[in-house]
Amino acid sequence: MSASTNPKPATKASAAPVRRLTVSDIARLHADGQRIAMITAYDYPTARLLDEAGLPILLVGDSLGRVILGYENEIPVSMDDMLHHAKAVVRGAKAALIVGDMPFLSYATPDQAVHNAGRFLAEAGVQAVKVEGGRRSAKTIEAITRAGIPVMGHIGLTPQAINQIGKVRVQGKTREAARELLSDAIAVQEAGAFAVVLELVPEQLARAITDRLQVPTIGIGAGAGCSGQVQVLTDLLGYEEWHPRHARPYANLREVILGAARAYRADVEAGTFPGDAETVRMDDDVINEVLGYSVLDRPSRSIPAGGIPLDRDL
Repeated sequence: MSASTNPKPATKASAAPVRRLTVSDIARLHADGQRIAMITAYDYPTARLLDEAGLPILLVGDSLGRVILGYENEIPVSMDDMLHHAKAVVRGAKAALIVGDMPFLSYATPDQAVHNAGRFLAEAGVQAVKVEGGRRSAKTIEAITRAGIPVMGHIGLTPQAINQIGKVRVQGKTREAARELLSDAIAVQEAGAFAVVLELVPEQLARAITDRLQVPTIGIGAGAGCSGQVQVLTDLLGYEEWHPRHARPYANLREVILGAARAYRADVEAGTFPGDAETVRMDDDVINEVLGYSVLDRPSRSIPAGGIPLDRDL
């Protein structure tokens, strides 16, 4: 990423405000042949770190239903859920382009889609939205983009259609299915999308789609031939013992968190936490005065040997 599109955090010597990336910057990266890294984000502290790491795009994905809220799938996620988490991510990331995932049934009609996409921008402060579906969503994507809202498409495996698909599996492996996906990709581009996510698509087909589009493709389980890649944050950080085949854990936070939590519990039970470093003391003379142990209190025989009871009415 060039310096012009990846501003460094402001320092004491340089108080210049950080400029947030736009869809034009993403198009420029694509035109320059730079692969685009996108990752999901759901909260303020993580968004700050991802932004500091230079991720150009953060997706507030409806995957938060599974990995954050504990739902079985993405279907129960509401607009209020998405807006709540998107606001936190926007507050945390100052340079990355933030994309809000349109949740299930939030874009059933073009009018509804424009209204909810507008909420993402006006209420949460994101810069773009993501819409699942190819040709079936083309009119919706067109309506949203005509309203001045950038749209990222999403074809291949579309998690919100899991009840129709039946199970998580690679899409487009047959001749007819592959042709349909290629047609979907072109329809999404023609509808005005600035990028297209390709999920669980055979590598050769994903590469062919990428070669035929002018907008960047962002792959997840679609091989290295895409213009960029996206991972779910918890897969990247290794929160679970199992991870999808297409994901690569770059850390093992499961063991880190378990180790830290177990060590903390052990220290509390042993009485070694908090220690001197985590403890605040007050002046001994002050506490002695509070409890009636000071020199001035000693002549008075009305003070009990154990000091003034804390519940005494003074």
